[in-house]
Amino acid sequence: METTTPATDAGRRLLAAASALFYADGITAVGVAGIAEAAGVTKKTLYDCFGSKADLVAAYLNHRHAVWWEYLAERLDGAPSPRVLVVFDAYRDHPQLRLDHGCAFQRGAAELGHDHPGTAVIREHKGAVRAEIARLVAEDVPDDDGALAEHLFLLLEGAAAQRGIDRDGTGLVRARDLAADLVRTAANR
Repeated sequence: METTTPATDAGRRLLAAASALFYADGITAVGVAGIAEAAGVTKKTLYDCFGSKADLVAAYLNHRHAVWWEYLAERLDGAPSPRVLVVFDAYRDHPQLRLDHGCAFQRGAAELGHDHPGTAVIREHKGAVRAEIARLVAEDVPDDDGALAEHLFLLLEGAAAQRGIDRDGTGLVRARDLAADLVRTAANR
């Protein structure tokens, strides 16, 4: 996944403004004029930096992925077993990424067309999360045929969606507890 930070101050301000607006209001509800205004630049500058709104959306999603993935990696480093539970914690606790509206990638998937550049980023992100969960499950349950990992991925996705409804992390806490029970049971078989 592309994780390039914009080269200019204007590009960084545009990405920050777009990130806040897209998450708060929705991708399709936010226009380039509002993003440019919030960043203190012109629409021309936005197009000079990103080429199109679609490319800015993809940059926003790539950036969100990079920030979350770095946080996940830091949390996994030295985490006790079962480390797959850290993924649930990272969804709930990230200090920089708001989740009160639910998962930005799920919301984006609901808004964007199948061929939108942002949709490809969403697929890559969710694929990476799914693969990381499978990798982490294999640490504790080496004979898992993938069923437990897929179950945990879907449990996490449901809890992330529920967070957007409940506006708190209660569902993610409960999902983490369920995941812990599932991993413990599978490891003891």
